[in-house]
Amino acid sequence: MIQRYDLIIVGGSFAGLACARTAALKGLKVAVIDAKDDPGARMRTTGIVVKEASDDFDLPARHMRKVRGVRLYAPNDRFADFTAPGYFFQATDTTSVMRWLASEAERAGATLLYGRRFETAVEHARGVALPDLGLHASFLIGADGARSRVAENFGLSRNTHFLAGLEIECEPLDALDPRFLHCFADSKIAPGYIAWAVPGVEVTQIGVAARRPAKPDLGELLLRLKTVCDIRDIRVTSRRSGLIPAGGTLKHIGTNRVMLIGDAAGTVSPVTGGGIHTALHFGRRAALLVSDYLADRGAHPVGALAKELPRYRAKLLLRRLLDLAPPNGMINAFLMTGPAKALAQRIYFHTRAGSTESYEAWAAEFERGELSQTPPQLPTPKLRLI
Repeated sequence: MIQRYDLIIVGGSFAGLACARTAALKGLKVAVIDAKDDPGARMRTTGIVVKEASDDFDLPARHMRKVRGVRLYAPNDRFADFTAPGYFFQATDTTSVMRWLASEAERAGATLLYGRRFETAVEHARGVALPDLGLHASFLIGADGARSRVAENFGLSRNTHFLAGLEIECEPLDALDPRFLHCFADSKIAPGYIAWAVPGVEVTQIGVAARRPAKPDLGELLLRLKTVCDIRDIRVTSRRSGLIPAGGTLKHIGTNRVMLIGDAAGTVSPVTGGGIHTALHFGRRAALLVSDYLADRGAHPVGALAKELPRYRAKLLLRRLLDLAPPNGMINAFLMTGPAKALAQRIYFHTRAGSTESYEAWAAEFERGELSQTPPQLPTPKLRLI
């Protein structure tokens, strides 16, 4: 017997679950299929969430930890700190966040079909049939990651430019300053990208990524980390690896009854590799467009979404420069200069002003309970896709 749904979503990660929750709340009969047996299994993301994402989607604070700034290290061990009053990042217990997102989608009315692998599907005038799974959808969304099988099946654009990432989680390293995301610019360790150490939620995350075909060197990163904190008693609790799309938003993201979102659509910053905010935002937006289309004869979702997706023109240019993997001598000479610091401030915090001295002074007053005035006022928030 064929199970029929208004919307079937392939992939139960950030984009897919955000889409499923909103579509179910809008009254669609929704199913999510994913090869994993558990929504929190086989996570391939560091899980750093920008403030906008946690604000826009009301993510649970109990599964996250605020990190106020970024400490950027040059190969010669010099570093600079970057902050912006009122702004923060969130390190997440990604497994717990994913399980929470799944429970929210299910509570909204979506059916979650874990342990079901997408193999093939056939599109026709009024929908998409998934014969191997005994399912039929009026509309199908592929939120199945950087190497999307949905994209392959329907002849859609596919990611071809990747960063390769490796990460370990270990028991907390108390000597690592918890106020910062610790980022290492080093072409020997991470050609074309960065390495990082993140004081996370009851763990420390240590990772590195490099533009392919270069290989990230986790061993060299651990040697480098010895100059920052004591890692002699490091105890690794888990490991993960994955591909990060770095070629920007794809051109051909849909057909009449099929559409890609999230990593499958390439909506990942070519510079920072950040894709969670866009996944949540456009996952929800895709659900609204599909709902309007199926229920109220609204605009076709593929064309409407394609007009809204970020193009990353400036970031793609910067990605080409980063792909050259400049030698460490050049990085040492440039990274601590005024223009380089201004660029780093913009990459991490966009147009927000940043002053380490004013932030530290404000934070000290706050901790003493002597705060007599509010920190500098920020412009009205706008959606910033990073």
